[in-house]
Amino acid sequence: MPNKLMTDLSDMDIAGLIEALAASKDEAFKLRFRNATGQLDNPAQLQKARKQIARINTVLRQREIEAAEKGSK
Repeated sequence: MPNKLMTDLSDMDIAGLIEALAASKDEAFKLRFRNATGQLDNPAQLQKARKQIARINTVLRQREIEAAEKGSK
């Protein structure tokens, strides 16, 4: 069974993915800052944010590879 988050991301267009990536990076920055100042209650949120960034980057890279393969044929 595919991951629901990956399914949702693969349905988004490139502009939506880029916006989601920017929002996820901003969230990760804020979480790191809160963790450094001791205000973060749940450090697992950092890991979730990093995984979300990786998921978005994976979908963007897949799209890039698909576009390159279509262009070379």
